[in-house]
Order: sequence, then structure tokens, then C-alpha cells
Amino acid sequence: MKKGKLLIFSAPSGSGKSTIVQWLMKEHPELNMHFSISCTTRAPRGTEKHGVEYFFLTPEEFKEKISREEFVEYEEVYTDKFYGTLKSQVTKQTEAGENVVFDVDVKGGCNIKEMYGENALSIFIQPPSVEELRRRLVGRNTDSPEVIEQRLSKAEYELTFAPRFDVVIVNDNLQEAQQNTLTTILEFLNK
Repeated sequence: MKKGKLLIFSAPSGSGKSTIVQWLMKEHPELNMHFSISCTTRAPRGTEKHGVEYFFLTPEEFKEKISREEFVEYEEVYTDKFYGTLKSQVTKQTEAGENVVFDVDVKGGCNIKEMYGENALSIFIQPPSVEELRRRLVGRNTDSPEVIEQRLSKAEYELTFAPRFDVVIVNDNLQEAQQNTLTTILEFLNK
């Protein structure tokens, strides 16, 4: 069986990254794309089960795994609220032939690419401009003006990381961006 590879997606908020990833996973099952099951220190919600949606750990267990360098990437969102991806889980999924998808921030994306090198493809989804990003964020009607300004200033910082990714796809037209992403992934997987 052919080993799976890693597909890393990063983008500023409002770039359309999640829309593109969901489209690829739904419309192109032949790509065999799967999210890695992450670890978290938050409690299960609703019907979530350990080992299905997440691996639920205590903050102590999570910190122990950090000290043993067991994570591909992790983040402390709030004090003792961690999220992260275990190296062992990525290995298990790629050994099973799955192409593991990461939807991460720009620093996480760069770190994963560095760790996995040629076995990973890093894709940066870029908005056509900061002005267009502003229009999209305002159009969503989900954030206050202050939050939109925070997201835009973060986006300007995140855009400086684009050259560190293997591929930059400008999402000016969603269908074109989806096709460009699909073509890029197919070329990478068929190498």
C-alpha cells in the first residue's frame, strides 16, 4: 500500500480556506483526505467520543506529551486549554494510506512542512487583497468592527508568511481556486 502524505492548509481568516478544504474532501473522495484526530484538554461536547473526534487529555497528560516532543504541532489557546496533533497519529494514518489534512495557522503550517519535508505539501490560500478580505469579513456579519480590525491586522502579518509555503493560491474566484488547489494536490500525490 502506498503511504499517505501530508496536506497543509493555512490562510488568513476569510480567505476561503475551509470552504476549499471541505469541497475537496466532499467532491474528491479519490484524494483520500482525512483530518488527523487531534488531542485537546477541553471536555467532550455532546456525543463526542475519545479517539473519534478528539483524544481527550488532562492538562497534565498534554504537558507530559509536550515534554516528550510527541506533537507535530500544538497550541495553548487559553491557560491549560490545549489542542495538538500527535506524531504517532499522523504516522498511523499515513501508514494506512491516508493523506492527512492540516488546517493550521501560518506558524503551524511552516513547522509541519519543516518536520515532514518532501512528504508534505504546504498550501497558502490568499485573498486577492486586504480590501477584499475586509469586504468578506464585513459581509459575513458575524464580527464586531473591532474584531474585524483585529483579524485584518493579523491577516497582514500572516500574508508575510506566504513565500514560505510551497504553493500560494489566490482565491479571487472560488471555482478557479478550487480547481487550482485540486490540480496542485493531484500533481503532488502522483509524484
